[in-house]
Amino acid sequence: MLWAAVHLPDLSLQLRLRGIVAPGPVLIQDESHRPRVLSCNDAAIGLGIRSGMPVSAAFALAAGLQLFTRDPEREAKALKGVALWAGQFTPTVSIASGNEVLLEIGGCLRLFGGLRQLGGRIRANLRELGYHAVVAVAPTATGALLLSRAGIATCVGDRHELRRALAPLRLRLLDQPADTIATTLAGMGVHTIRDYLALPRDGLARRFGQRLLDEIDRALGHLPDPRPPFIPPARYAAALELPAPVQETEPLLFAAKRLILELAGYLAMKQAGVTQLRFELEHADRGATRVAVGLSAANRDAAHLLTLLREKLATVELPAPVETIRLIATETRPLGSHNRSLFADQRPAAEERWRVIEHLRARLGVDAVYGLGMFPDHRPELALRRVPAGKAQDGDCDLYRPLWLLARPLPLKAGDLLPQADGPLTLLDGPERIESGWWDDFDVTRDYFVARDDSGVKLWIFRERNDQKNWFLHGVFN
Repeated sequence: MLWAAVHLPDLSLQLRLRGIVAPGPVLIQDESHRPRVLSCNDAAIGLGIRSGMPVSAAFALAAGLQLFTRDPEREAKALKGVALWAGQFTPTVSIASGNEVLLEIGGCLRLFGGLRQLGGRIRANLRELGYHAVVAVAPTATGALLLSRAGIATCVGDRHELRRALAPLRLRLLDQPADTIATTLAGMGVHTIRDYLALPRDGLARRFGQRLLDEIDRALGHLPDPRPPFIPPARYAAALELPAPVQETEPLLFAAKRLILELAGYLAMKQAGVTQLRFELEHADRGATRVAVGLSAANRDAAHLLTLLREKLATVELPAPVETIRLIATETRPLGSHNRSLFADQRPAAEERWRVIEHLRARLGVDAVYGLGMFPDHRPELALRRVPAGKAQDGDCDLYRPLWLLARPLPLKAGDLLPQADGPLTLLDGPERIESGWWDDFDVTRDYFVARDDSGVKLWIFRERNDQKNWFLHGVFN
C-alpha cells in the first residue's frame, strides 16, 4: 500500500482566506477569557504580529485587523469537503485528524501517470481549492502523517527508506499526551524517533505503556495500520463564508470556483454529472438570493459549470451584500466514460453541442433558446413547432421546403403574368396544392411554387386557389 497524507496547517486561517484574492491582515484567536493569536497571515506578520501574543497587543501594533475566532465545527465541514474532492483520485479516503486527510494511492498510480504526476496534480488542485497543504507519501499511513506534520513534502517508496526518513523527526509529532513527550521523554534526553529507537522496548513499554510503542510500530510498518473509510453523503452541499461582505457579483466567482472544484471532485468519485445546481447567496438581514443553473445533459467539468454561473450572475442584481455562498447539487445523474474512435471525427461531439446550448440558455434565458420539431400537418405554419433545445423530434419529409419561413406571408407586386420581387421572378417548380384545416377554422387552399429572382435566390411563393391574381412570399431557400 502507498498512502498520501494531506496536512493543512493553520486550517482555521486558511478557511478565512479562501474567498478573497488580496486579503489584508487576518488573525485567528482562541476562545479563552484573555484571547491570544493562534495564527495570522503574511500581511499581519509584516506588521509585527506573531502567534501566541495577546490579541490586545496585536491591535496595539496595527489598526484595521480582521479578527476571527477559531471554529472547529467549520473546520470539520471543510475537511469533509477536502475528503469529497479527494475521492476523484482513489476510493480509499480517510479523515485522520482535525486537519489531515489520507489517500491510499497505491492502486491508482498507473491511471494518473505515476507517482510524480499524481502528487503534482494533488498539490496543484489543492492550490486551486484555496488551500496550502503539505503532501507526503509513504508506505504506511502513520509514516506519511508524521512526514507531512514535519512539513516534509516527500515521497518514500519502501520501508527501509521510510525508517531513515522518520528517524530525525521530533517525537512531539506523535499522537501522544504532551506530558509524556515534552516532560518525561524530553527530560530523559529523548527528542527524536532515532533517540526513541535506541532505547530498550521492554523498558519503554513498562514506563509509557503499549500505546507509544504501537504508534511507532505502525509508522514503521511493523503493525497493521487500518483507517476508517470516509463515507460520502448522498448529495453534495457546501458553504463558503466570505471574510467581508461582497456587493458585486463578479468577485463572487472567485469564491464560487472553490466550491465548484470540490463538487467536480465529488462527482468524479461518484462517476456522475450534475444536471441541476442551486447557488444561495446569503445576506445578513434578509432572505438568500437563489441562482439556479440547469444543464441539458449531465456534466462535471468545473470550467463549464463556472462559465454557466458567470452568465447567470451577470443577470442578477444583489439586494444586499453577500456574506456566505452556498452550493447545492439538487440533481445528479450517472455519467459514464467516453468511447473514443481510432480515427478523429471532425464533427462536434454531442457534449460540445450541449455546452453551446447551455451557454446560450444561461445568457439569454431558457425560453429564448429552443429547437424545431416536425409535426404531421400539411399547413406550413403548423408543420414545425417549438421543442426543447437539443431535443428536436425526428421525422422524415420528402417535400421540398425552405429553411426560412416567414411569420406572415408577404404580398408581392403583380406583374403582367408573374409576380415581382425587386424584379421579375422565374418559376422553377410547381404548383403544389395544399388544402387542409377545414376542421379547425384555419382552412388553407393554396398553390405553391418555387421561384428564382434576378440575384439567383430561390423563393417559395403561393397564390390562393380562388384568387389567381394576388401572390405572396412565404419562405426563402438556403
